[in-house]
Amino acid sequence: MLKQLTIHNYLLVDDLEVSFDSGLTGITGESGAGKSILLGALGMLLGERARSDSVRPGSSKADISAEFTLSPGSDLQARLIEDELIEDGDQSCLIRRVISAEGRSKAFINNIPITQQYLKKVGEQLVDVQDQNEHLRLVDRHVQRTLLDDFAGLKAQAAEVRERHRTWQQSVSEIERLSQELANQEDRKNLLTYQLEEFDQAAIGANELAHLEQEQRRLAQAQTILNTIEQAQQQLESLDPLRQSHRLVMEIDDEHPGLKAAQETLASALTLLDDGAKDLRHYQEQVVVDPASLAEVEARLGLFMDLSRKHRVAPDQLSRHADELREELDSMTADTSRLDQLVTDEKQQHQAYRRQAERLAADRRAAAIPFAQEVSQHLKALSMAEGELLLAFNEQESEHGLEQVEFQVTTNSKFAPGPLGKIASGGEQTRISLAIQMVAAAKSDLPCLVLDEADVGVGGTTADTIGRILRSLAEHTQVLCVTHAPQVAALANHHLCVIKEGASTQIMSLYPEQRIDELARMLAGADVTDKTRAYAQTLLEEASAE
Repeated sequence: MLKQLTIHNYLLVDDLEVSFDSGLTGITGESGAGKSILLGALGMLLGERARSDSVRPGSSKADISAEFTLSPGSDLQARLIEDELIEDGDQSCLIRRVISAEGRSKAFINNIPITQQYLKKVGEQLVDVQDQNEHLRLVDRHVQRTLLDDFAGLKAQAAEVRERHRTWQQSVSEIERLSQELANQEDRKNLLTYQLEEFDQAAIGANELAHLEQEQRRLAQAQTILNTIEQAQQQLESLDPLRQSHRLVMEIDDEHPGLKAAQETLASALTLLDDGAKDLRHYQEQVVVDPASLAEVEARLGLFMDLSRKHRVAPDQLSRHADELREELDSMTADTSRLDQLVTDEKQQHQAYRRQAERLAADRRAAAIPFAQEVSQHLKALSMAEGELLLAFNEQESEHGLEQVEFQVTTNSKFAPGPLGKIASGGEQTRISLAIQMVAAAKSDLPCLVLDEADVGVGGTTADTIGRILRSLAEHTQVLCVTHAPQVAALANHHLCVIKEGASTQIMSLYPEQRIDELARMLAGADVTDKTRAYAQTLLEEASAE
């Protein structure tokens, strides 16, 4: 329940503090006085997007706070305790929103910072604000299903269905992912097998490339080598002058060390030259001009280059790369046990979801009849004598169950029922919307319901009926109703009046005499007479008598 609302520097409000009680509270005031400010401030506290123009001109920030009473044992109380925002056993919380002139905002619960998303989730469990266009929202089938679940007390059951559907879908997604992973692994195995077959056919040796490159160079320049060797041999064969010099020096009869050294050096030089010529002849025998062998070697080198480009590795790393591919292939195992278990789990989870969803579907269909009957009764009370609501169920498996719920109405017994948005006129949609809201809210555990001119477009007896429905609803749910209908305002347990004083807006709680004046204004406008005051007093007396 909303206990108190405090507003500082928000729109036209300088400082405002409003207290609220249980039951039905009527909120009235002249058009343009600023009744929407109250709803706007509540919207900020419920997580709506902050705007810089929300701040009162000339102020640096707007500050809005509200105190709420929590239902003992409610899901919201348990969540706030779990998140350490309230102490165990606390039955109230303070929500605060601060908006800067630049449009930035901060949110708090009991002075502990929270995110806007968290604030919105909390707000959804504290207050339900329904504006003048609520009938447009009711066209949404998600909203229609939620209203039926609220009426039938199926929120927990619907949440269980959503959880089972989520668990089942997680397994479905994991099966798809793992199946794709195994398929990719099989594709990789096939690729590795094909690549290794290529390497096996190529039979690449560990040091083969260096040998091939050396052989290719030798074969490619064989003729040039032979020509060079031929020239060198001719030069070596013309060493007779050197040999003659050696013999002359050897014939000198002198024991001088210098002569001995020269003789030994010349002898060694001739010996080395002879050995060199012998080695050169041996090498010459190995050099063969062989175009066929050269073509084979170059073809082999071409194979190395092709594999190098294909596998994007250096030619001298091909042998090592082949070993790595073989190791990867050997390490791959197609273990499908995890997938097999997932498939088994998925079937069980789907069956569990179906069982729970079938129970939910049965309970929804069972609740649809009394829900439609109660709404239809309210429609007749709201001057729609032939108005009737029917609920249609269309099969559609989803997280919400096994069906879609569609509200269908008829406003004339001569015509078949049809969708809410297509059958009823604007005024009829408003009354149908109100009837549906009242029936659903009567079974809802939401602690506070705010209605923005739910009685728009109606008056007289119909407005009186709306007021009585709202007061009956307020016996177990706090109801705040912005209204222009004096019949509704008179039936309220509490009456707040919005007053515009200059550039500021104020909200005051009315005493009985003040209520008479306000009801008279609502009845007659600016021309308040004793007669309208008397009628206003009659409305209050009749409301009090009941």
